[in-house]
Amino acid sequence: MFSLPQSDNTETQSMIRKIALSLVAGSMLTVLAGCGYSPGTRAVTGGALGAGAGAGIAAVTGGRPLTGALIGGGIGAAGGALTAP
Repeated sequence: MFSLPQSDNTETQSMIRKIALSLVAGSMLTVLAGCGYSPGTRAVTGGALGAGAGAGIAAVTGGRPLTGALIGGGIGAAGGALTAP
């Protein structure tokens, strides 16, 4: 379906992977952060999804998974708490 350009530049391929992964994770987080009926349940759901996505993105991009999980979890929890069902 999608293919990376055939080039010798691994930096370009790495950047394309990072952008694609970020877009997919961001889309999933946005859609799933609205799960739940109360702000508390949406915050917990969003925080858990954000932590998982943040750790995964950090691991793939060479960062620290714990830092990614903390940042993703905070953003996910805030997004979940601020959305309406």
